Order: sequence, then structure tokens, then C-alpha cells
Amino acid sequence: MADISQYKVGIVLSVENKGGSGKKPLKACSVNIGGEEAITVATSASNVREGSRIVIAPIGSTIINDSGEEQILKKTSVGGIPSEGMFCDAGMLGWGSGASGIAAQVPDTYEPGSSPPSSKPGAPPKNGSGGGGSDVPAVEVKGLFEKKLTKEEKKKLAEEKRKARKAAKGAKKNAE
Repeated sequence: MADISQYKVGIVLSVENKGGSGKKPLKACSVNIGGEEAITVATSASNVREGSRIVIAPIGSTIINDSGEEQILKKTSVGGIPSEGMFCDAGMLGWGSGASGIAAQVPDTYEPGSSPPSSKPGAPPKNGSGGGGSDVPAVEVKGLFEKKLTKEEKKKLAEEKRKARKAAKGAKKNAE
């Protein structure tokens, strides 16, 4: 894994769509990484928006390329856009979970220029014990697809609803 201590948190100041010949449009982003001037980063990541706090590998930092080799990041031109860094995805940061090609975002508590977190923010602890999770209330998760009712169950429900409406109507009439 690459040394992520060289990576920085940055705030996207502006995003300019530059088109592109592939499936994903290329964007030129102006990013504040805590220095005097903002840097320009070219990306095709779909989740990059103005105001996003994203982890960046600036020029001179070490990344792992697609073939698994360490590489020092240099200023380069991507699709005719000069790029002075690279947005990191969860895999580059060793977070374990997260999609490839999606820029890793961090909460607003991380200042521009600060080091990124060593684990994905908001992720459960990796030790599996769920330590400290006793103060978190249990949440009932319902399935995506609920059990379908049989004809008899539907008829019974409809009859109960009819009786409840009739009783409510009778109570209202008696109250008048």
C-alpha cells in the first residue's frame, strides 16, 4: 500500500465540465488543499461536486498504479487539462470498502491540507466486536420485499376495515 501520509484533504472550489470522449465526462476541478493557491485536478469521478471534501494525492506523493506498482505522482495533462494531483478512492486509501473510481469524501471536520483518516469515516470498527456500540439504538431493518398476502388474508383485512369504518360512522352519528 502507498504511504497515505502524503495525501491531503481538499475542498472542491469549482467544477468545470470539459466533455470527454469516453463514457464519463472529464471535469477540471479547482481544489483548496491548504496552500496559498488552489490546484487543478482533472477527474472523471461522478461524485465530485463544488464544496465536497475529498482526499487528494498531490504532486510528489506515491500512489499504486493499475498494475500494482508504486509510482510518484507528477504534474501531467489529462485530456488537455493540466492536473496537479489525483482524487483518491477508498481502495487507494486502504479503507477496504468503497467503489473504485469514486472520489473518497470525508466529513466537514477535516480541514483543507490535513491528513486523511486511516479508516473510512463512519465505518464500523474492523475488529468485529462492535466495541462501544452498546449506546447505539438497535434499528429494525425491514426486507426489501414484504410477504404477499393470500386472498383469504386480503378478504379478512378488507372486512376488518369495513367494520371499523362502519363503527366510526355509527359513533359519529350517535355523537350528533
